[in-house]
Formats: sequence, structure tokens, C-alpha cells
Amino acid sequence: MISPRHETEVLIVGGGPVGMALALDLAQRDVGCMVIEGGDGQVHHPKVSTVGPRSMELFRRWGIADTIRGAGWPGSHPLDIAWVTQVGGYEIYRFERGTADDRPEFRHTPEPDQICPAHWLNPLLMDAVGAYPDGPLRLRHRVDSFHQDDDGVTASITDMRTGEASAVRAGYLVACDGAASPIRTACGIEAPARHQAQVFRNILFRAPELAEQLAARGSRSALVYFLMLSASLRYPLRSLDGGDLFNLVVSGDTAAGDPLALVKDAIAFETPTDLLSDSTWHLTHRVADGYRHGRVFLVGDAAHTLSPSGGFGLNTGIGDAADLGWKLAAQLAGWAGTEMLASYETERRPVALKSLDTANTNLRRTMSRELPADLRADSPDGELARTEMAARLHESGARREFDAPEAHLGFGYSSPLVVGADTEISEHWRPGSDPGFRAAHGWLRPGVSTLDLFGRGFVLLCFDDSDRLDGVERAFAERRVPLDVARCENQEIAQLYRFPFVLVRPDGHVAWRSDQMPDDPRQLADVVRGAA
Repeated sequence: MISPRHETEVLIVGGGPVGMALALDLAQRDVGCMVIEGGDGQVHHPKVSTVGPRSMELFRRWGIADTIRGAGWPGSHPLDIAWVTQVGGYEIYRFERGTADDRPEFRHTPEPDQICPAHWLNPLLMDAVGAYPDGPLRLRHRVDSFHQDDDGVTASITDMRTGEASAVRAGYLVACDGAASPIRTACGIEAPARHQAQVFRNILFRAPELAEQLAARGSRSALVYFLMLSASLRYPLRSLDGGDLFNLVVSGDTAAGDPLALVKDAIAFETPTDLLSDSTWHLTHRVADGYRHGRVFLVGDAAHTLSPSGGFGLNTGIGDAADLGWKLAAQLAGWAGTEMLASYETERRPVALKSLDTANTNLRRTMSRELPADLRADSPDGELARTEMAARLHESGARREFDAPEAHLGFGYSSPLVVGADTEISEHWRPGSDPGFRAAHGWLRPGVSTLDLFGRGFVLLCFDDSDRLDGVERAFAERRVPLDVARCENQEIAQLYRFPFVLVRPDGHVAWRSDQMPDDPRQLADVVRGAA
């Protein structure tokens, strides 16, 4: 018998980083939620380590960017990407990115990317959200079934520690339950493969003397070493914590050997190693045919699985959460129009499709790269081969996998909630106030970015005066759409935004801009809330 019945506004299934991001966004909007997570919160094989700049901007909004930066990555560790025959062997090409301490200030964002592996990131997000009974997160719980009606969703939940069953009644259910997503399957939503699946192995190990030995040999450390040794050993060996924890990716199709032997092959000298885990994983390239089934929404890996080449997967999922969060809040608050929730799929699915193709391009570049044997030769022919390979790496855009601001910051939405959107300019991204795109970062004063203005309701940035401003405020107020007016006299930011009046949505994307206030502010208010 199902005993207690709980009620919440939004039921989130899956307590990974994306589920936690949505919970943080909803909490900031005073929306009640419950998060159901089958695991115990522990990460036994961390795979995610780079949190992209847009995700860091969102974590800044949610108040935990500094916590992520302080999680443990040493500020003095190089963030370089090196293509090598072996770690400590011949270095063929290096993309120098400095360190977290000494890299130049980024022009386009107040929050550059940050290394924070999953075994650091997940616990701190869970702490920020809060576990039951003090917070909405319920670990070691599972969703057994759910059904929806016109007014909400009812889910059957089991406490896996006690076996106690309960029911949760929610206005909406959000599936953040991973690539296999039982909820997506139950909704009958297909997620067909878009490229050939690949099999890989992740070998997690500690090498406590590796960094010191590299330094003794005059070799500069790197964040990522791309091996150029064989068909199996052509993938990244990555520092996870800036210390002694590393992950080696090898081809699961061809590398069937002993994991420690593979690690030994990847490093040019003897070094003590401690194997922690060896796991096989299947890379699939999928985007769900739909992101919504009634009151059920797909977010993160439940909606899309991408190659990790480029680091778009986690960051695309966090972007999903930021897009859906304010729309659910608007719907629950009663001011959303009929197009509001439908726009989640309209806006986010094209981003996933483009990210999938970009990530696959990065992967194919690595997989198709020829590795001539004389790359490793200690001879003039070997030196020539390495010089030629360095040129090919540079010309082929190898560093683009790690330097893609347009992928992280330059995506736009063609949406019924945006006036005058033109997402084609994303191919030639520039920060500004283009409708549908992220409103640009600029420093209003030391430590305060334009992005700090955005987050809860709509913000009307005014770089000029208008006698129609009262009419806009009145039109939004009549529809209960939250609106703040921010007057800005900073000329650099005015030039960056290029228009005297810019309306920014709660997710930080531009909804409208113009040289003058609208003739019919009521129509503008209706469009941006999805009621036009």
C-alpha cells in the first residue's frame, strides 16, 4: 500500500548536475520542487571536469560560482592541451592556455571555464540544493511509475533504504534521469542515433610522482594530453584534479589489454601507478525527437547525448535547466501564455543538434588522424614528421575543440517569445544585444557585470530616456509579468549593446531591442510571455 502523499510544484527525477541546476534555478524563483535520486550522492568514476563559461555564468547567478572555483583545482596548474607521442615523450603541438591564476581577463564573460571534476561538483551542488529533510533532494529513492492528467502528474516513489512507498503529486515532472531515461521511454519519445556508436574505456588511476617526474625532465604539465601512439592510444589522458588523479580514454574496440599495461604504454617512463577503476562505455549521439510529453519535460542527457569532444554535454544540459526553469515558474505564477512551455523544445533542441554535430566533428578529427610510425623516431625523419604533424594539427583546427566561445556563448533562439530573432549570426558570433542571444557581458563597475542584472524577471535596459516608459511598465504590470527597468549611462556598454532599449528575459537572453519604445507595449508584453 502506498502510504504518504506529498505535493510539490515540480518533481525532478535525477540528482546529477543538471537536475541540481534546475533545482537551484527554481529555488531562486521561489518554486517548490522535489528531487528524486537513486544513488547515494557518491561519484565513483568522475568523467566531467570542465564547467564551461556559460554554465559558470549561471552558477554565478545561483550563487555558487566561487564555491566551484574553490573546490580544489590548483590555480597554478597549466590548462594547456598537448599533443604528444606519450606523456613525457615527444611533444608535437601545444595549445597554451595559461593557468587559472595567470590567464588574461576574458573580454566576453565574467566567469571563464573552470575545472571541477564530478566527484567535486556533484557534492557541492547537492550541498547547495540541500538533502531531505532540510532540502528537496531525496537520495536512494526511485520513481516506479507515473501518470499525468490535465492538472498534474502523480508519481509512485520508493525509498530504496526502507522499501516504503509513497506518492508525489506535482504540477510538472522533469526527467533528468540520464541517457537511458526510463521516463523518456515511458513517454514514448524516440531518440534515434545520429552517428555510429563508439565503444571506449575510461581507466582511472593515480600517479603520485608523475608531475614531479615531468618537471624533472623539463616537460611542462598539461590539462589534457592527446596521445598520438596507436589506434587505441590516440585519445586524451587528462588530469582530473591537478594533482595525482588521471583518466585515460582508450578505444574499447581495439584496446582489450590490461589497464595498467595501457597506462604504462601511454607514459614514456616508469612511474608508480594505482589503478582505481576500468570501465567500458558506449558513446551514442542522440537527440530526442521531442522534449515534452504533456506535463513531462526532458532535460540534459535524457534529451540528448553528445560526444565529450568539446565538453558540450554537461553545459548543454545546464543550459536546458536555465531555459526551462523560468518558464515553469511563469506557468506556475499564472502569467505565461500558451506558447511559453512549448518554446522550451523550440529553443533548446536546435542547440543540442548543433552541439552534437560540432562534438562529432571534433571526435572524427581525432579518430581519422593518421599516426605515422616515424612520429616517435629519434632521427631527422622523426623530427620532420613531428614538424609536419604540428602544422597539420594547427591547420586542421585541433585547438577549436578547446576554444569555441560561439558554442558556449554564441547560440541563439528563433522562438515565438523573441521579437526579430535571426540565429544565423551565430556562425559569426559577436557579443551584443541580438534578439534571441545571450545579452552581452560588460563591467558596470568593478566586480559587477551586466549579467548580474539578469535572472529573476525581465529587465529593460535603457541607455536613453523615453516618455513611453510608463506605458511599458504598465503593460507588463497588467499581465503580472515581472519587469525591472535598469538605466545605464556607461558608454562602452551602450556601444556594445548598440540599441538604446533592450529587453532581457529572465534567462539572460534578449527578447527585444529597438531604437525607440514600442508603439504598442501590450503587444510586446504578450509576445515575450508567449501569449501573442
